[in-house]
Amino acid sequence: MLVDSHCHLDFDSFDDDRAEVIARARAAGVGVMQTISTRLSRFESVLALARAHDGLYCSVGVHPHNVAEEPEATLADLVRAAAAPEVIGIGETGLDYFYDHGPRELQRRSFRVHIAAARETGLPLIVHTRAADDDTLAILEDEMGKGAFPGLIHCFSSDRRVAEKSIELGLYISISGIVTFKKAETLRAAVRDLPLERLLVETDAPYLAPMPHRGKRNEPAYVVETAARVAAEKGLSPEALAQATSDNFFALFAKARRPDGSCG
Repeated sequence: MLVDSHCHLDFDSFDDDRAEVIARARAAGVGVMQTISTRLSRFESVLALARAHDGLYCSVGVHPHNVAEEPEATLADLVRAAAAPEVIGIGETGLDYFYDHGPRELQRRSFRVHIAAARETGLPLIVHTRAADDDTLAILEDEMGKGAFPGLIHCFSSDRRVAEKSIELGLYISISGIVTFKKAETLRAAVRDLPLERLLVETDAPYLAPMPHRGKRNEPAYVVETAARVAAEKGLSPEALAQATSDNFFALFAKARRPDGSCG
């Protein structure tokens, strides 16, 4: 079994065939998926989707792209939403200075509120970072000093320094379809050296479809290709990689249940 630790099944690109997408994932051996919140204003629809499908969980949070468009999330907002059984993570949150859709100070403030929610609830923080690695690491380190919290860097595409520091802080690393791209040798080199016990896999669907699907809409079934490439880079069988990354997912996202009903 594989887990797609990060996808966006509530997005309108899935409106015409959402049920078929989930069925294809199941047929491909993807037993569990986490659909990620990016706006509090859409959280109820994300939660309803998770409730409608066995093996589908969700998070609660505001993406850094959306911080200027959404009401500012409070700690109470996030903690209250996180009480639902289907909510297993906080985010996605973080910093994105590549597009700068949200004012940087507002991004940083939102990031710290999400961290406080992860600390209070014990749910993992789901971190987005792009062109902002130094600030992201500085905030994570500062906040860890106030009290530890679980989390991961999602869709990891940074360098070895960021990976090593993230792991030093106790975080996990999630690998997306980028690892299959022709020009991603720096990422593949990092993947080869990262400890297996800290790795997860994801699609970030509908974005970043792996080879040979690049250029198409991504979907959870395609996490199989990402996992196969990670396995090859680690010198493992696909089955061993699937077992390890699934075990890591359930260790981190401890509220989620395995298809057999067990958790953790």
